[in-house]
Formats: sequence, structure tokens, C-alpha cells
Amino acid sequence: METDNTPLHRAPLIAAGILIGAGMGGFVDGILLHQILQWHNMLSGKLPPNNLVDAKVNMYWDGVFHAAVWVMTALGLRMLWSAGSRRDVPWSGRSFSGALILGWGLFNVIEGLIDHQLLGLHHVYEYTDNHLPADLGFLALGVLQLGLGWALIRAGRADTTPAARMR
Repeated sequence: METDNTPLHRAPLIAAGILIGAGMGGFVDGILLHQILQWHNMLSGKLPPNNLVDAKVNMYWDGVFHAAVWVMTALGLRMLWSAGSRRDVPWSGRSFSGALILGWGLFNVIEGLIDHQLLGLHHVYEYTDNHLPADLGFLALGVLQLGLGWALIRAGRADTTPAARMR
């Protein structure tokens, strides 16, 4: 669809949302699962934090992880700011919310497959003999988020008001 003969480009808003969503998903994982619930640390599958040195190594890598998701979120916010000033980007709450959820789902699926399954760096709940149920639940949540995010982005295709014209 076009508004005032300006072709609309949804990709900048969606890309920003995906990056922010992935970053926020990383923050929820790190803050909730690492710090508050203390179910795992970044390397707890390979280096259980059973003594002060191993706990400090895990804390360091948790910090590196948090720094990475902070940068991801900051880049997403910069992209969102840029998208908001463009006349050709439709400002859609459904598209943006969908992109946030899709990004979080991407984080969960990628992190779950790589860190939990492939590398075994940690599992969702480290303190059990059978890690598979919690790991599969984490992956299932990610797949559900991917589907919901995609559906919201598709629904947002009907939204045609560019951000710069909403001021």
C-alpha cells in the first residue's frame, strides 16, 4: 500500500523490534534464570559454581553475556529511532510487538539449541539429573513466540500510517 505516493517499508521497524526483542529476551534469561532463580550460569554445565573461583568465572561470563545483550538492545533502540523519523515506515503497534516477540523467540531458540543442546554450556535448570524437560520447554516457548510474533507482524501489514506523519 502507498500513502501520498510514498512506498511503505516495514523492514526498518521490524528489524529494530527483532533486535530489541532478542536483547530483552537475553535480559529476562540472565536476570530471571541466572540471578534471581539461580537455575544456571553461563558456564555452569561445564564449570559448576561449587567454589568461589568457579562462581567468579561464571559471574564474569554472565557479565559478558549481559554486556552483549545490552549492546544488542541499544543497537535496536538506535534502529527504532531511525525508523521513527522515516516517512516511508508505517508505525504499527502490531508489527512492532510482533517483532519484539519474534526476536525474543529467536533468542530462546538459538540460545537453547546452541548453549543447551549443542555445546552443553548450561541447561535451563542445571540442578537435576534430567535436563531435557526444562530445555525442551524453553525451546517450545521460543517456537510459540516465533509463531505469535510472525502472526502479529502479518496482521500489522494492514497498518499504513508512517511514523513521521503521526507527529
